[in-house]
Amino acid sequence: MEKKIIFFDVDGTLVSDTGGIEHVPESAKRAIALTRAKENLVYLCTGRSKAEIYDFILECGIDGVIGAGGGYIEIGNQMLYHKKVTNKAVNHMVDYFDTNNFDYYVESNGGLFASKNLVKRLERIIYGDYENDPQAKARYEKKDSHFINALIEGQEMRRDDINKACFLENPNIPFNNIIKEFDREFNVIHCTVPAFGDNSGELSVPNIHKANAIETLINYLGIERKNTYAFGDGMNDKEMLEYVNIGIAVGNAKEGLKAVADEITDNIDNNGIYNSMKKHNLI
Repeated sequence: MEKKIIFFDVDGTLVSDTGGIEHVPESAKRAIALTRAKENLVYLCTGRSKAEIYDFILECGIDGVIGAGGGYIEIGNQMLYHKKVTNKAVNHMVDYFDTNNFDYYVESNGGLFASKNLVKRLERIIYGDYENDPQAKARYEKKDSHFINALIEGQEMRRDDINKACFLENPNIPFNNIIKEFDREFNVIHCTVPAFGDNSGELSVPNIHKANAIETLINYLGIERKNTYAFGDGMNDKEMLEYVNIGIAVGNAKEGLKAVADEITDNIDNNGIYNSMKKHNLI
């Protein structure tokens, strides 16, 4: 039997967020273990950089990572390639965001670096009104958000190791302004994290996306395209689902992604990954 390779987006696909607490559903963990027992390969294919791929995700049993939306490929501990934002583009981005009072963070494989007021705003988004709501206050005092805990404050934002940046919505600046400002230097992606606001988004290395990273990887591994599968939920998974042989949208996916997927499975917390992998004899 030919070896298969399965790609998983992380946020909203492999990892569920319940009340701000991230977890991998037990059925998804079981499916990964069973498919790897059949000598199939499991790769993350995520917009996250290495610093945001936490141990509880890797402990599911992962053979490698396509990270930063296709910006790097890691096979075990081997880096197949790594593409970073140019220093000129970084300077432009930092100048614009700081001048226009954006809350944002930059991602490198060595850390997530937060702008001045970002963490306070995110604590409100993730924990809630912790000054007036007792439940929110209890969450805030526990500091149990993996994401907030990973953010590093007070560091220089102009770095030479940046994979991409994420920015929260600025109500005074339409998203089209961001596109006009940066589309020559970045791939501008709209609203990958809905909690960050409708006009939030990402700036990543241009001409890089998940599909061309998958193509590079399977050519390196000698795996045919007919043996590729992928699961996703957001529009930044579109190229990935269109490229692989079987592209599967989880039930909680964006409607636009469901429209291009080969099939739609159940929600991630309703055994969606397990059910679909069983259907395709991957487990």
